[in-house]
Amino acid sequence: MNTANTAQDATARAAAWATLRAMARPSLADLFAADAGRPAQLTRRIAWPDASGSLPEAGMLIDFSKTHLSDDALAAFEALADAAGFAAAREALFSGGIVNPTEGRAATHGALRGSGTPAQVEEAEALLARMGMLVEAIHEGALGEIRHCIAIGIGGSALGPALAIDALTREGALVDVHVVSNIDGLALEAAFRACDPQTTLIAVASKTFTTTETMTNAASALAWLEDSGVEDPGGRVVALTAAPEKAVEWGVDETRVLPFIDSVGGRYSLFSSIGFPVALATGMEAFRAMLAGAKAVDDHFRHENARANAPLLAAFCDQYYTRLHGCQTRAVFAYDERLALLPDYLQQLEMESNGKSVTVDGAPVDGPTAAVTWGGVGTDAQHAVFQLLHQGTHLIPVDFIVAIEPGDTLDPAHHRILLMNCLAQGAALMAGKPSDDPARAYPGDRPSTTFLLDDCDAAALGALIAFHEHRTFANAVLMGINPFDQFGVELGKAIAKQIESGEGEFDPSTTALMAAAGLG
Repeated sequence: MNTANTAQDATARAAAWATLRAMARPSLADLFAADAGRPAQLTRRIAWPDASGSLPEAGMLIDFSKTHLSDDALAAFEALADAAGFAAAREALFSGGIVNPTEGRAATHGALRGSGTPAQVEEAEALLARMGMLVEAIHEGALGEIRHCIAIGIGGSALGPALAIDALTREGALVDVHVVSNIDGLALEAAFRACDPQTTLIAVASKTFTTTETMTNAASALAWLEDSGVEDPGGRVVALTAAPEKAVEWGVDETRVLPFIDSVGGRYSLFSSIGFPVALATGMEAFRAMLAGAKAVDDHFRHENARANAPLLAAFCDQYYTRLHGCQTRAVFAYDERLALLPDYLQQLEMESNGKSVTVDGAPVDGPTAAVTWGGVGTDAQHAVFQLLHQGTHLIPVDFIVAIEPGDTLDPAHHRILLMNCLAQGAALMAGKPSDDPARAYPGDRPSTTFLLDDCDAAALGALIAFHEHRTFANAVLMGINPFDQFGVELGKAIAKQIESGEGEFDPSTTALMAAAGLG
């Protein structure tokens, strides 16, 4: 490492933050009054070809104009990005460089959708083709009649598939898939009740194929097939893993092991064989459409610079509110029932990636890192948590996500009301409303970003996921942290194993709780 350059970069980063902290913070009303062209200047569109090739391109529009980013703030954030080495870090991400220094790894999830080195992309495409052949074989009856699948995983091995299946199978599925992640037996039993064991496939997703919760659930699912009289229950198991030898050792035939590359992190793995349950439920055409939407965002993120880059611009917003306004949370509200699980997915992506307290050099970070991501579905959330957003004492940046095309076939009034409510909430948060009665006064000047999708289809879902992957990465670069390790999840697991083995000493509270729970 060139210590002189490192010192220069640190000085430049500190100078950029000092500039930002010293800036005046105009209200949203003042920003709009000063620049009538603000919406056009702070709106970005990312598009992708229609899957059939017969329709105009589809895409999504992202409107950042209701955030407090001024032109001066944007210039300072661009200087910060330069000082943080954003361009070089982005190139390393797509070229297979070491972007996970604590584990000495690249992060090659982009290659899964064609964004990486030729060798990485070729390997990913070969693994995708292998998955596609198995999916098609199952659909054609090669494993007998398969009407159900219990997909077992946890974390990134479950959240992504659950989101995609829920979003893309509202009109029916080729195979009825139930995603189970919780070690609580009630979750697995609910899946058992919903499935006929004679026509059920078990998909076991684990990067290492050693995850305690996943492998315990997998063993119980296999026992359920055996107890139900299924002939050759082991022949009904598909393994999704970066450790294929472990899956074979566990008993899965190598023809039903779908590997993925070890340099793909769990929370970035939906587009790998971890997405097998999605392809099984929706078909490979829909899965490839999801890849195409993600690839369009990859291309945008890779080639657009500075404020023209939408995920980087989103990261500027995130840093503005966490570091300069002390915002500890960010809310995400999808005005689309199909995206009900998106906040859950983003919680892991953002908080596991950027919930760190040291930089890539091991030094303490110089400010807050990831905000707490939370959210819900509109219009339900309007009657639950929006009271706090409008009149509470917390300043909470909000993301609104909505599609122009309806997902239902009911009276168009349904979707029109949904759209109106979504747009009205952003307008109300910004404008507020004064009143002589303090209880009825709205302070306003509260920020939001709106994602307006042409349609909420497979391509749009892939684009949304890739957008937030790159937003997360851009935030990490600006903060100087590593978004690709997750050592914080390991300590609790280690202590759980100590409790199981009876080894180790615990604090008096834990010891008393163990005794009360029958674990002493």
